[in-house]
Amino acid sequence: MSNHEAEALARELSAASETGQMVSVPPSSRPGFDLNTAYEVEAALVRFREAGGHRAVGRKVGYANKAMWRVLKLETLVWAHMYEDTVHYNDSNSATLNLPHRRSLKIEPEIVFGLKQPITADGLDATAALESTQWLALGFEIIDCPFPEWKFQPSDFVASFGLHAALVIGGRVQVQPDLITTLVDELPRFKVRMSKDGEFVEEGSGRNSLKSPALCLAELGAAIARRFPTQPLSAGEIVSSGTLTAGHPADKGDVWTADVEGLPLAPLTVRLT
Repeated sequence: MSNHEAEALARELSAASETGQMVSVPPSSRPGFDLNTAYEVEAALVRFREAGGHRAVGRKVGYANKAMWRVLKLETLVWAHMYEDTVHYNDSNSATLNLPHRRSLKIEPEIVFGLKQPITADGLDATAALESTQWLALGFEIIDCPFPEWKFQPSDFVASFGLHAALVIGGRVQVQPDLITTLVDELPRFKVRMSKDGEFVEEGSGRNSLKSPALCLAELGAAIARRFPTQPLSAGEIVSSGTLTAGHPADKGDVWTADVEGLPLAPLTVRLT
């Protein structure tokens, strides 16, 4: 697929995102499209969004599960950018979110990190990754799929904004140096309970994000540095580190709550309108 074709595909996917249209033929079904091309498309999407005044503020992770790497022949996780108009801070831990161009939403609880310095080295452990963070928080990632029946490949994920529709970030906990050892121990073991309209839906764990969200953060930094050495995961970026449960269908009127056990994070609630 030529650079011209990749840019045309980016415009197609951008228009679909802006209008809520479906994309009947996923990019992975088109000749010449692969993961390398997907990142070319993703880079074009960043240019388009920033030209429209919407600054990229961080990255969201996809496929933070090594078992899926083997099935899908991935060497590492994948990622896409998030933007200042799709990331919503809510220190009160209770948010109302309106998404006007929805297609088929799902909601996922994630640990979100804010970085104070770049992460560029390979093989970092959880301690080293946390030493690069300023804060962590509980978040709700809202995803929306433009492809029929939620069928897509990792390359489609990358080229379609990582399916990112919105991220709601709850109250942030500062990662002080004297807390890092405790967090390294807690992040793989903590539990999160998802409920919808007050009814329990699923329990997840930090282990579901590459055995620890901190290890997921380290892997993301290394993967970006390998593919884009001049565009590393940088200070000031936000990272949504992979879902802790399955993604659950979400719709207008739903009230979702995530309760955490084992981390000093307050429950987070989001109402979809």
